[in-house]
Amino acid sequence: MTPILLPALLLLGAAATIYFACEFFVNGVEWLGRRLSVGSTATATILAAFGTALPESAITFVAVAFGKSDAQRELGVGAALGGPLVLATIAYATVGATLIFSHQHLQRNQAVRQEFKRLSRDQTWFLSIFVVKLAVGLVAFAYKPWLGVAFLGAYALYFWKEMSRDESGEVEDELEPLSFARKRPGPPPLALAALQTGLALVVIFAASRLFVSQLDAIGPALGIEPQLLALLLSPIATELPETMNAVIWVRQGKHRLALANISGSMMIQATVPTAFGLFFTPWLLDRSLIMAGVVTAIAVAVMLVSFARGVISRGFLASMGLFYGLFAALLLVLHVR
Repeated sequence: MTPILLPALLLLGAAATIYFACEFFVNGVEWLGRRLSVGSTATATILAAFGTALPESAITFVAVAFGKSDAQRELGVGAALGGPLVLATIAYATVGATLIFSHQHLQRNQAVRQEFKRLSRDQTWFLSIFVVKLAVGLVAFAYKPWLGVAFLGAYALYFWKEMSRDESGEVEDELEPLSFARKRPGPPPLALAALQTGLALVVIFAASRLFVSQLDAIGPALGIEPQLLALLLSPIATELPETMNAVIWVRQGKHRLALANISGSMMIQATVPTAFGLFFTPWLLDRSLIMAGVVTAIAVAVMLVSFARGVISRGFLASMGLFYGLFAALLLVLHVR
């Protein structure tokens, strides 16, 4: 067996495991939201996003708080910038591509237009916070760590806004039976929905860590520099659960939840990992990270205007992947020099 074959097989196995675990997670978190009387949109933006982003935030926290070298702490800072970039480009592109391959179209009714307007407000929140996040990384000053509290406060405010939003007028989607209670009549118990969701998260976390470790093993074998690997491929791996969730929801005809989940995940990635970085590192961004931030801001600005005008289509969403291609090309040029 060639040295690269086993890591490649483990990589594919980890990706498949993440997908099937996400099937259980999506099913469980929808029932969890229903049993907690949380609206479907808030279930996607808060419960699902928080669940899949929690392991990634924990990894960032460990890297910046307990990293034994500057390189390890820099990887944590890189993850805080790379995550939003992947979500703003590849995750949205995945929604568009899944719509195309499943022969679905985005509807053009009033409810969809209202949802697009709500998502444009989310993008405005994200972009405002993200610009501050970038600006803080360009200068050094004594009280910078205290700004971490402000970023956590921004997410707390977003959390409160989403959880208190009135969704009583929205039609609830019909849910598939809970996987852990398919033959049980009536709605499943809250404890069983929580158990399924929690176990799925554990599997997603373990498989994601395996995916990242095998990616780290394959990169050097293919001659990919560690910094390029960290900035280009590792963020894709860490955001794989959110991307898989989007694929599953789109396949089920619930593109509204897929888009809301990406939006909620972006809000977490813009605030919580940033707060950890501010608490434990100087939070000074190099050229590669600034480039990632600028491309992310441009991509989000494009999505903001498109959501606000209601001109979103499956082809447009799929084209968002071009922004990631632009970042990859610019990064390669930077490193070749």
